[in-house]
Amino acid sequence: MELRNKAFETKAIRQQVPKTAQNEHSVPIFATSSYQFEDAEHARALFAQEVEGNIYSRYSNPNNDEFVDKLCLLEGAEAGIATASGMAAMFVSIASFLNQGDHVVACRSVFGSTHQILTQLLPRWGVTHTYVDVNDPDGWEKAIQPNTKMFFFETPSNPALDLLDIEKIVAVAKAHNILVNVDNCFATPYLQNPISWGADIVTHSATKFIDGQGRMLGGAILGNREAIDKVMFMARHTGPAMSPFNGWILSKSLETLAVRMDRHCSNAMELAKFLSEHDQVAKVKYPHLESHPQYELGRKQMRKGGGIVTFEVKDGLEQGRNFLNALEMLSLSANLGDTRSIATHPASTTHSKLSDEEREEVGISKGLVRISTGLENISDIIEDIDQALHRSKK
Repeated sequence: MELRNKAFETKAIRQQVPKTAQNEHSVPIFATSSYQFEDAEHARALFAQEVEGNIYSRYSNPNNDEFVDKLCLLEGAEAGIATASGMAAMFVSIASFLNQGDHVVACRSVFGSTHQILTQLLPRWGVTHTYVDVNDPDGWEKAIQPNTKMFFFETPSNPALDLLDIEKIVAVAKAHNILVNVDNCFATPYLQNPISWGADIVTHSATKFIDGQGRMLGGAILGNREAIDKVMFMARHTGPAMSPFNGWILSKSLETLAVRMDRHCSNAMELAKFLSEHDQVAKVKYPHLESHPQYELGRKQMRKGGGIVTFEVKDGLEQGRNFLNALEMLSLSANLGDTRSIATHPASTTHSKLSDEEREEVGISKGLVRISTGLENISDIIEDIDQALHRSKK
């Protein structure tokens, strides 16, 4: 059955690896480190990449292949690879294309560990970077150097929920033969498809909404076949492989992604509206809330607003911490994308390694709170946040 023209939900459910001799309905876990060859010639042809097949689970595994094949269908990618974590995907998707002396242009508002890769790790190997302010659309052109090889950004950004115009940034990159790498973690392929706007590479932390239940780590890198060949060479020889069990779980998770994201988004929208009118909240950001400074862009490139809401409490750092301590139902965690609603204080956790100035530059105030809106009843989510806001005020 040809799935490419089917609906999102159908692709996510019906893409499977071929059945075994057991004729199973649900794909089993292929818990094996290696695979047998039919004969010496088959072994030679596999290693020469003249035929397709499995050699070693560090290279490929049926469970991981099914997970990746589903993501490729959902993102509109030609090929992809699964990794052991989201940050493995971010690092490999960057490092696979860079050599000593190269230069990266990135949005200043990136995840904390991605910031450390750009500022602390890549410089060890002679790779430099320039940050562009999220509110400076002309900054990408201005930041280009003769040795610029990649544009990297996430949209929506973590945690400030700033949006970047994928189509416009891609246009600048293509004019200078620069690769575009987009972190699509917050939106997931259900809400946004950067490849359809011209991006070369899409990266995911599958740990978040793709898993959706806070069970495991995983990542993915997707793109055109030529680009993914380079990624596979890097991954094959450095070993950031996803385990078959994780690939099995994450492939199953994709089957319910659309249903879950619909609920995440509807809950988040209701929460954002509620917070917008709360007397203890100074500012709310949500991509599909009309008060978002890039509301029209959010409507253009995201089908819905996503499951993350950020807001600033009125009395800053102290009230932000008091708010977290006053919560009774919401979890306190650095993760997101779970069935359970999660509250995070980025300034003291996920982005604590940044200086005060760096945090201010990317919109992380001392009183900023990030809510990963879960799948509980929205009335219960709002009730807990409301009581915590009232108890946290001075």
